Amino acid sequence: MTPAPNSGAWRPGDPFGQRKFAELFASRPHALEAGGRVGDVTVAYETWGTLNADRSNAVLVLHALTGDSHAAGVAEPGHREQGWWEGIIGPDAPIDTNKYFVVCPNVFGGCQGTTGPASISPDGKAYGSRFPRITIRDQIVVEAALADQMGIDTWAAVVGGSMGGMRALEWAVSLPERVKRLIVISVGAVATAEEIALSSLQIRAIKADTNWHGGDYYDASAGPSVGLSIARGIGQVNYRSEMEFDSRFGRNHQGDEQPLEGGRYAVESYLEYHGEKLSHRFDANSYIILSEAMNHHDVGRGRGGSTAALTRVSAEVTLAGVSSDHLYPLRLQQELAELIPSAAGVEVIESPSGHDGFLVALEPVGKIITRALQ
Repeated sequence: MTPAPNSGAWRPGDPFGQRKFAELFASRPHALEAGGRVGDVTVAYETWGTLNADRSNAVLVLHALTGDSHAAGVAEPGHREQGWWEGIIGPDAPIDTNKYFVVCPNVFGGCQGTTGPASISPDGKAYGSRFPRITIRDQIVVEAALADQMGIDTWAAVVGGSMGGMRALEWAVSLPERVKRLIVISVGAVATAEEIALSSLQIRAIKADTNWHGGDYYDASAGPSVGLSIARGIGQVNYRSEMEFDSRFGRNHQGDEQPLEGGRYAVESYLEYHGEKLSHRFDANSYIILSEAMNHHDVGRGRGGSTAALTRVSAEVTLAGVSSDHLYPLRLQQELAELIPSAAGVEVIESPSGHDGFLVALEPVGKIITRALQ
């Protein structure tokens, strides 16, 4: 690959692709849960289908940590890859755009068009280290403001997996009257100690990069791409499964390389490739900001605990998890099912792909979503 830029963030002047943009909080700054305020928030989002006359057919799709608004569609200028849920969203697909108007926003704190650390602040410089600490709840406030601007009072469904699942769950707890159906995949009511531990190692890897510059690297010739690549590698191990790694790679060498002579195993090459790939399309500060937001995920914080908080959910609920997910194991979704009064149980996505199964096992995921939306 070519050397990574100092940031893989989308910047003004880059191709829009299919993005639309909404300007929010210009006249009423957004108060953040951890303190401070943010005004002039831009949200990049994409839509598919047609909003009906009474605005009752809108579905909100929420992406995971390194996802973006491009949930469906081809790779093109502005979008390095095809949609991350291509095959799930579209005409006659599980989220049928002949029937539904689908909205997918890039998350607040992200780096693909929505305001985040790489965005230009009012003083003309990138926020960088000055970007405030945010939470999943702050992200929902921004998404609710987007819905308000679009004239959408109630979502026919809110759908998300992983970090998107955290946001979907928070929507149903914070604004239950605005969510008719809830589809939450591969997440729990709180971030566990193991999840926080793994995330903290990734954050440390980025900050240990000599090009970190305290988070203010946007004017430098190089950013913390090595640290971001290592962080992604740590994440990738936990996003997949032992079963998949053994079946795909085993102890195979990478091509003609000899590990006993300093060469790599095939699985090492795989991790390096995905790390380098991410450093070309993502921003290290956003990776940290969003990882910390996920660490803070706790639907019961300030609400009397998870049990009390989840009684607020009034939507029709579908919970799903991946059989081989060891990062957000099925027991976490089973705990949610026990705590949400309207939950009927947990749908199991049979896949050897670990946590990423909700992104790659499209046939079983599609069947679950189709049933949930009937």
